Amino acid sequence: MTLAPEPAIPGLRERFTVPVLAFGGILMALMQTVAVPLLPDLPRLTGASAGAVAWMVTATLLAGAVFTPVLGRAGDMYGKRRVLLLALGLMTAGSMVCAMTSDIRLLIAARALQGAAAAVVPLSISILRDELPPARTGSAVALMSSTVGIGAALGLPLAALIVEFANWHVMFWVTTALGALGLAAAWWAVRESPVRTQGRFDFAGAAGLSAGLICLLLAISQGSDWGWTSPTVLGLLAATVIVLTAWWGHQLRTRDPLVDLRLARKPRVALPHLAALLTGFAFYANSLITAQLLQAPKATGYGLALSVFETGLCMLPTGLIMLILSPVSARISAARGPKIALAAGAAVIAAGYAVRIADSKDLWLIVLGAAVVASGTALAYSALPTLILQAVPASQTASANGVNVLMRTVGQATCSAAVTAVLIHNTAAIGTLRIATLHGYLLAFGMAGTVALLACALALVIPGQRGAAGIPKQQRAEAVAEAALEEA
Repeated sequence: MTLAPEPAIPGLRERFTVPVLAFGGILMALMQTVAVPLLPDLPRLTGASAGAVAWMVTATLLAGAVFTPVLGRAGDMYGKRRVLLLALGLMTAGSMVCAMTSDIRLLIAARALQGAAAAVVPLSISILRDELPPARTGSAVALMSSTVGIGAALGLPLAALIVEFANWHVMFWVTTALGALGLAAAWWAVRESPVRTQGRFDFAGAAGLSAGLICLLLAISQGSDWGWTSPTVLGLLAATVIVLTAWWGHQLRTRDPLVDLRLARKPRVALPHLAALLTGFAFYANSLITAQLLQAPKATGYGLALSVFETGLCMLPTGLIMLILSPVSARISAARGPKIALAAGAAVIAAGYAVRIADSKDLWLIVLGAAVVASGTALAYSALPTLILQAVPASQTASANGVNVLMRTVGQATCSAAVTAVLIHNTAAIGTLRIATLHGYLLAFGMAGTVALLACALALVIPGQRGAAGIPKQQRAEAVAEAALEEA
């Protein structure tokens, strides 16, 4: 059975595979970011409460956490290209609904649909492993990983510019058009991989993991608002433990688990997953705190009172740096191994926070410190998927990378909660408002830098890996041949 149409001009289509997949990754990060400039005005525009409006961000986070491992596993079983197109289609449909309505309930549901885009990066990385020659895999995977930072850096100024000069629905029409372009380009340029996992999809495992993740991330993301000792948060945390414990047992018993825990428990897989959680925590503080610092009132003594658009322009260099440094990470991984690239990246992140602690009042030093953190993030994020590719069979790359991306998401959510808690406990009265003090921001920088150093130490104890190209060519060829025979 033919899984995808043969290209009329194979050489041309193959040359566009990497940039098209990278564009999809940028779109994913863009969709997650564009709603941020709208949040202050959405209560007035939609007639909803500020709490309800905040769910436009929370819904995307929760849905992305659920979609990432589930669609990753589905890609391994039913075809990575097929599931990639599904993720891009859901993302585009969600954007279109946002463009056509002002009903907060529909907006939240549509933003949840957009969360499906979180699976684009792990699916794309798996496709690159299957389709590219080993010599090109490392640089392509590094570029794919850097798209997260590129899209986030582009999303804020783009959204702020559109919102400032046009109706807010225009922003979602623009993202709908970009999503449709990305979907059409992926349909044309991406070929279906013959590497598949046989068996039945674990629907019970998907439901259990989804329920556990929703409980966990709801507790983490809403803990500051609901109260960390409130019955709701404590109940969610208790439910998380119960549900994930039951899910763990189910995964060990079932023949075709959603996540192969026996493989995931091996140090070569478990340690990169833990490093992803720590790196996600360390990286996210940079974006979260820098934006608040730049927009803080000048009366605070440290704030620069920049607009959202000006803040976005100041953050733009971080995305460009991640694009430029992605091939550097690939070269380090090829020469010294991906665990050295990961350790170096985490160390650079810590150095960036040292710059932030030294001076967070002058604009140029703020931008410099943020750029150094972004440089470290580019090195670390580009190395993480290579570590996973080298540690798991070809038939499990999408699901394993999906779990790795999920761990980054949990790290980012945990960072958001931790930074919020630190800033809430370090405020000063500015007129009628209470604003976070510079001391609070410096404490948050120190916390993120410490986590980055922990990630660096962890990276150094990851067991030795195989060659930087990922899976050996012979093993990949055998997997393709075996899949072709089963297909026949």
